[in-house]
Amino acid sequence: MAHINFNAVGVKMPDFDAAKVSAWIESVARSFGKSVGDISYIFCDDNKILEVNRTYLKHDYFTDIITFDYSRPLRISGDMFISLDTVRSNAALFNKDYNEELLRVVIHGVLHLCGVNDKGPGEREIMERHENVALSMFFNLNLE
Repeated sequence: MAHINFNAVGVKMPDFDAAKVSAWIESVARSFGKSVGDISYIFCDDNKILEVNRTYLKHDYFTDIITFDYSRPLRISGDMFISLDTVRSNAALFNKDYNEELLRVVIHGVLHLCGVNDKGPGEREIMERHENVALSMFFNLNLE
């Protein structure tokens, strides 16, 4: 049974339909042949994500998302920290709608849990294609 939790630390909780986002996450996972276990999103500010990045990854920079993967072969699970500050600045930088950029980052972490990488040669483009397909799934999702 899927347990998807959304929490905010030091920031206001983003305004989105948690049930729809959860159903979307499950749908995207299924498209990769995976089921959803325990997933926690922690929305935070740049200072918190920098602290997490330094403490756990030994990186000294801001980022939009950090994904801790606890998945098993067919069941995805993990904790994801998302900096709303960086999501907002990236939306402005790339001239994107903030809410769509937030959804892109939310599903970016799920795609990592499903095995999609973005660090090697050509992988960023593959990730972007998967993000775009997932976003179209969200906007076409009908929960009735």
